[in-house]
Amino acid sequence: MKTKIIKENIDEAARLISQGELVAVPTETVYGLAGNGLDAEAVEKIYEVKGRPQIKALSLMVPDSGAMERYCENVPKQAKTLAEKFWPGPLTIVLKSKELVPDIVRAGGTTVALRCPDHPMTIELLKKAKLPLAAPSANPSGEPSPKNAQCVLSYFDGKISAVIDGGECGIGTESTIVDMSEAPYRILRPAALPESEIRKALAEKLTVIGITGGTGGGKTTALNELNKLGALIIDCDELYHTMLETDLELSNEIKESFPEAFSDGVLDRKHLGAVVFSDEAKLCKLNSITHSHISREVNRLLEDWAMQGGTLAAIDAIALIESGIADRCTAVIGITADTAVRAERIMQRDGISCEYAMMRINAQKPNEFFEANCDYSLCNNADEKSFAEKCKNLYKEVLENG
Repeated sequence: MKTKIIKENIDEAARLISQGELVAVPTETVYGLAGNGLDAEAVEKIYEVKGRPQIKALSLMVPDSGAMERYCENVPKQAKTLAEKFWPGPLTIVLKSKELVPDIVRAGGTTVALRCPDHPMTIELLKKAKLPLAAPSANPSGEPSPKNAQCVLSYFDGKISAVIDGGECGIGTESTIVDMSEAPYRILRPAALPESEIRKALAEKLTVIGITGGTGGGKTTALNELNKLGALIIDCDELYHTMLETDLELSNEIKESFPEAFSDGVLDRKHLGAVVFSDEAKLCKLNSITHSHISREVNRLLEDWAMQGGTLAAIDAIALIESGIADRCTAVIGITADTAVRAERIMQRDGISCEYAMMRINAQKPNEFFEANCDYSLCNNADEKSFAEKCKNLYKEVLENG
């Protein structure tokens, strides 16, 4: 058998695939050794020609994300998110397999890996053949992956029916593999697509509700109701205090600007508060230091949550709007209350004087700021139970509106 070189006649390649033959195909990463992924005998040929152990599962090339429902079950919406973002492209997604995918493709397992290659000739082949292609890299096991048709021929001339000559592969590195068959999602093979891009794409699709408002307004009650809905809760004030102890860069920047708030190298938070709450310029300086550090950590936490399979998160921050974190939110809710009510709550909660409570309140934005700059505003002058019910009703509206 002489291996054909196909440069234009994709119909011929589709015919060979439908007859159970093997055809090497170009992708944006490396050339693949392709056969009908629903034909167990064709798949067995791939293993034999490549010298690949049958205990190693194969991926299926597909033309678009619609193939997920055809060959997989329990497909999470996050898998569609990645397909919409990165397909065609160097990303392979592992999902729970349906029974119509041959056992030999799955190597006896319950999952199957799908990949949509970014090469027009292979996409055309997939559409014309109307079949998924089992297609590992077109090299004998242990040899370098081929980046052009001539390299494929040097390996398999006379052993496969054809090779589609699609030119030199642009990337030359295998696709990244992410397992989304169950949460948490895992990167099985770091490769052409950086993990950071996957994490970012998943996090961007989270529903993130921002909760803001002055201290003593009742944000804790609002967050408790979101927690009941399964949301990840990010308390930026708590995060800030944790980072003061763990983030040396943040601590050093604060120490450089406010040395008077440190005693024997240890930050006195009450002293720092007294310094900044009585001086607007110093408060702005502290905020400029902390906002960038906290924003970066918030993004990391959201990405971690998305990789855990989470879909809903909440961010609690007094300076949510000023810090720019509000831009990351699907909706921002401002919690307000009368000044006297807030002062009483702060005094009881923190065991501080009325004078210090008012100093904290006066250093923060007034209710009118949150009412004007948030998507929604909730006034909390009532008891906790009534306010919790008000929160639940608003969350239902926000989530229904997407």
